[in-house]
Amino acid sequence: MTDVVDQKYDFLVFIGRFQPFHQGHLTVVKEGLKRAQNLIILCGSAHQPRTVRNPWTSSERELMIRGALSQPENTRVHIAPLMDTVYNDDAWVRNVQTTVKGIVTAHHRVPHKPPTIGLIGHSKDQSSYYLNLFPQWGAIPVDNYQQISATPLRKQVFSAEGQSFLKSEHSLQLPTFVRNMLSQFIHTDDYQAIQSEHNFIEKYRQAWQSAPYPPTFVTVDAVVIQSGHVLLIERRARPGKGLWALPGGFINGDEKLVDACLRELREETKLKVPAPVLKGSIKQQQVFDEPHRSARGRTITHAFYFDLEPNKALPKVKGSDDAKHAMWVPLAELEPSKLFEDHYFIIQELTGM
Repeated sequence: MTDVVDQKYDFLVFIGRFQPFHQGHLTVVKEGLKRAQNLIILCGSAHQPRTVRNPWTSSERELMIRGALSQPENTRVHIAPLMDTVYNDDAWVRNVQTTVKGIVTAHHRVPHKPPTIGLIGHSKDQSSYYLNLFPQWGAIPVDNYQQISATPLRKQVFSAEGQSFLKSEHSLQLPTFVRNMLSQFIHTDDYQAIQSEHNFIEKYRQAWQSAPYPPTFVTVDAVVIQSGHVLLIERRARPGKGLWALPGGFINGDEKLVDACLRELREETKLKVPAPVLKGSIKQQQVFDEPHRSARGRTITHAFYFDLEPNKALPKVKGSDDAKHAMWVPLAELEPSKLFEDHYFIIQELTGM
């Protein structure tokens, strides 16, 4: 049972990715339950494909959190998925505000008294940034318990010795329920796929270890829209094997960005539209540079927005080169959990979805 210290707040909000949920997170949760009647936990990076950085779904992370708490604690904890909006802070803030408002409305039991709401989190991580985005809420900083970080924990879970790690004392940085849950997870196909991706990325990065400084890669992506459809490919190889993606790739040293984009577009989709028509349909070009957008390393992409004239018959396309398949997908049918890296957010940003 969590002792109550000073319930100054009706609701405290804890935002994180919890990949995985560890003892440091649990410490914040316990402190939140001491300081507030209700704790709202928002699981970030929800509705994304399984990757090395985000291996577990929001429902699996909720199971980790609830499994580490007692039944009385769980009655005061409200957990919800929170989707990223990588290139629009205002939209992300609105999502947080809307989600919190919905939970508060459902659980605030004193209708004539406005609820007191605050943020809780580590004082030296992203929580400090969050405070600037929610000035209407109070704040409770919590020290980082034993400096535990999820990144090295994930690396150990998906290394060749993942099973050995779960039997080592380092795994004590995870709550017992989470350790047991991961012991089962490492026998699944999902684990094998993520581990293969992890190994591929590690080898990829090793090729650049002798460079005098970390490399920055430059890529191009084509956002081709026609009649409410976007042109996508299915990736043939790792990273992101089997995921939908925008046609694109790395630029050659002797070509301009737009030429690289047109080349990759033709190589991967065999799009039957003349080059002058494609060039004339470019409505926008934008740089996308979120630091974690690619697991391969710092990768900055230049996306070109092609707005083709509406037509009942969409141009024929065929997957080639790095693309297993090429297809036109209705914008309304895009699923973030099936799209590679930040490509959903690139489409969202350029089309105004």
